[in-house]
Amino acid sequence: MVKIKLKDGSIKEYESGISVIDVAKDLSEGLARVACAGLINGEVVDIRTPIKEDCELSILTFNDEKGKEAFRHTTSHILAQAVKRLFPNVKLAIGPAIQDGFYYDFDTEQAFTPEDLEKIEKEMKKIVKENLKIERFELPRSEAIKLMEEKGEDYKVELIKDLPEDATISFYKQGEFVDLCAGPHLMSTKPVKAFKLLSVAGAYWRGNENNKMLSRIYGTSFTKKADLDEYLNKLEEAKKRDHRKLGKELELFALMEEGPGFPFFLPKGMELRNTLIDYWREKHKKAGYQEISTPIILNQDLWHRSGHWDHYKDNMYVTKIDGLDFAVKPMNCPGGMLVYKTKMHSYRDLPIRMAELGLVHRHELSGALHGLMRVRNFTQDDAHIFMLPEQIKDEIKRVIDLIDEFYTVFGFKYHVELSTRPEDSMGSDEDWERATNALREVLEEKGYDYIVNEGDGAFYGPKIDFHLEDCLGRTWQCGTIQLDFQMPERFDLVYIGQDGEKHRPVMIHRVVFGSIERFIGILIEHFAGAFPTWLSPVQVKVLPISEKYHDYSQKVVNKLKEEGIKVEVDYRSEKIGYKIREARLQRIPYMLIIGQKEEEENKVSVRSRKGDEGAKDLSEFIKRIKEEILLKKKD
Repeated sequence: MVKIKLKDGSIKEYESGISVIDVAKDLSEGLARVACAGLINGEVVDIRTPIKEDCELSILTFNDEKGKEAFRHTTSHILAQAVKRLFPNVKLAIGPAIQDGFYYDFDTEQAFTPEDLEKIEKEMKKIVKENLKIERFELPRSEAIKLMEEKGEDYKVELIKDLPEDATISFYKQGEFVDLCAGPHLMSTKPVKAFKLLSVAGAYWRGNENNKMLSRIYGTSFTKKADLDEYLNKLEEAKKRDHRKLGKELELFALMEEGPGFPFFLPKGMELRNTLIDYWREKHKKAGYQEISTPIILNQDLWHRSGHWDHYKDNMYVTKIDGLDFAVKPMNCPGGMLVYKTKMHSYRDLPIRMAELGLVHRHELSGALHGLMRVRNFTQDDAHIFMLPEQIKDEIKRVIDLIDEFYTVFGFKYHVELSTRPEDSMGSDEDWERATNALREVLEEKGYDYIVNEGDGAFYGPKIDFHLEDCLGRTWQCGTIQLDFQMPERFDLVYIGQDGEKHRPVMIHRVVFGSIERFIGILIEHFAGAFPTWLSPVQVKVLPISEKYHDYSQKVVNKLKEEGIKVEVDYRSEKIGYKIREARLQRIPYMLIIGQKEEEENKVSVRSRKGDEGAKDLSEFIKRIKEEILLKKKD
């Protein structure tokens, strides 16, 4: 017999070897119908998994994230089966579930066309209707290789050969289709009713640009058509908000062939960027940060000392100066260490909060580049805090409060995740445990619900990540707080303690925006280019009805500029309706229309994004817009 502790805290006894799905059936037939996988002692398992020891068990359904993964993973196998039916010579690579969907990589002589996707989708629907039973089986490594060789699946053979010789290899079978897979999967193809193939892209085998380019088909799937329709509507809205499209239309930034992954900011984009930076500087000065700047290129010895060369060299650009090896910085922290070491510090000086808007460069594969979201150079709003051990929790709390203040002003909701020690890490178990416990305790004391990402920390320390939620419900990882005992050791950082002896400080690495470029991309999509007035590159557009009112219009422009308001005027000989439409397309918060009546009465006709607001005294309008900018009001 085995004792199983269920999600509600109750304990039930079953015969040893009972499967997860049979436990679900015993609890409720309704639960069994929606069961996708099991969670045994925190590990996701296939629903067919036998339970042979006492454990904690949760039945994962379509409503659980891990359950959705099993559901979407099954859809990826249905996709692969449909492709093999229609294109028998195609070779299979991999096909995992991903956030909101799935993909499968194929080695094919010709890229899939939109017409091919329609045929594949139709075949997938047939497979669902066939209600094929999905069965798991295992083979010794040698037999697994033989099976895949017989089927001509070279990529699967390569994957199996990477596994230990004594490994037992798992497969899943549905009808005539067999695939190498660890699972988990559903019991049959029947529940997969609402799905859509979205796009085709190129993808290097195993993500290595030296390997063959494969064809990747992306898709999404849901249990209900209504959920699929809602998701597809969101995708359409996301296309309208695409920051690459709006960035070009609003003249914010440009992406050029001469510098792939290196964005060019145009004048209006620089206005937006500088507004963000001004706000960043204002808040950091109030929070007790000192701003520094460190070089972009530093010698390779420094990167060996910091550990980046061992853990990050594939993402670094290198060069030679006077015959010596140098690297372009991918991160700002080593420079911050050197600044700390420029003089001896006392315990009375700590904490020292050093902030830097540092330009960093990271080598990204060309296929991974995406507008401002994934670039090869960007500005990190970095800060490094050097502190006494007893100051750790207070400093983390201060950083959390600062990040919360930033995200609130933009109207973002967010959630936090705690990432723990990765396999590729440096430092002692004791230091890692101490650092992780400090982050965990602060989150709990601050009352935050959080997700734990096991093994996803930085190589030098655990971290708290902040994930923003935009108006479409998408999440973006931006802010981070990383607690580090390792860098101070590697750089021999010290301070003089109360006892007159040298001691080692602890440090925090943290960012708020993360990357200025990426944050701008997120803001463009979140606001659909219609930024709040305080952020808008152009806050007011003055629109004279005809040339007769140019002089008065210029007086209005001059007055607005004197008050620090960002203003443009449209002197073109176009009809006023056309000028208004263009200003609306530019998402400008306010238009001031100038004609005979406005000039005679020394007023302006105000049109905002909400509609026509009628004639106002210019001084009244200026007072209102300045208050809106000062308070950073959101529309």
